Amino acid sequence: MGFAQAFPVTYTNILPSLLCNSKRKLCVSTAKFNPDNDPLLLSATASASLRYHESLRPEPLFLDPYAGCFVPDNTPEDVIQDLHPYCLAAKFIDDKLLHTVSLIDGLKQLVFLTDGMDTRPYRLQLPTSTIIFDISPEIVFKFAAEKLKASDAGAKMPKGCIFYHIPLESSDMEQAMQFKGYSGSRPSIWVLQGFPMMTLANFEEVLSMIGSLAMKGSLFLGELPACLAETDTEIKSNIRQRVDKLFMSNGFRVEIINYEGIAESYGKDFASGHNNSILFAAEQLLHSDDQMESWRQEFQRIEDDGDEDGFEEL
Repeated sequence: MGFAQAFPVTYTNILPSLLCNSKRKLCVSTAKFNPDNDPLLLSATASASLRYHESLRPEPLFLDPYAGCFVPDNTPEDVIQDLHPYCLAAKFIDDKLLHTVSLIDGLKQLVFLTDGMDTRPYRLQLPTSTIIFDISPEIVFKFAAEKLKASDAGAKMPKGCIFYHIPLESSDMEQAMQFKGYSGSRPSIWVLQGFPMMTLANFEEVLSMIGSLAMKGSLFLGELPACLAETDTEIKSNIRQRVDKLFMSNGFRVEIINYEGIAESYGKDFASGHNNSILFAAEQLLHSDDQMESWRQEFQRIEDDGDEDGFEEL
């Protein structure tokens, strides 16, 4: 049995208790870190194992030359026959991200909400003038960074790109990002995969944050874990309708992506089976807080100029 089979990416039973901070209310783990049984680390490692085994296929969907740094040394190099939905989602996200970022002129902003072991900043050919923000559990991110540094994989950021890690545990996520140079007045692309969430309420908190930070027209794409559909049998039956309403109520127009259709477009066979994950691509329809503030200041300036002109006429 391969490592990915021994530690499947289900997210349902391996995530610890979560605590919401007082600013942006993003939920963070309250568990103490133990590399042998930390649930966030196990979940991130399981996802890395899936990417590792996908890269071993004769005709892989993608290559992740760095995923092997995170899996145990005794991980077998067996080629898993069945196409895993996580890998199919990763391929779709990669392609959609690269296509969209190529259409942005000037400075580009990418925000990855991840499990701490996401290798996209290293393995994707991102254009110059790209600022990358990785929001993930700090302990897992540091563990992964040490693994990469100690390996001979040669992980390097693309030329002309800047990378910042924003700890999930930050007391004020918006302030932490703005301090590193993020601007809600510039286009941005937000990617969610592997990010630790337990309930739809957790996801709504993420949507609220992105709705405040993302400029109108920005892209938000990713994969919602199956556990969101499995926490409540009543919710499970209409999870897609609930998710669609959540997006719309937070100012996003969303498209739910069909896994079978994506597999067919790549010439792959895929049996969905009991896959309850939700793959999506959404567009921000509202203006960000930064845009609204800029317009407020401009209106105030026009109003002040008008008052001054009126005073001079008197």
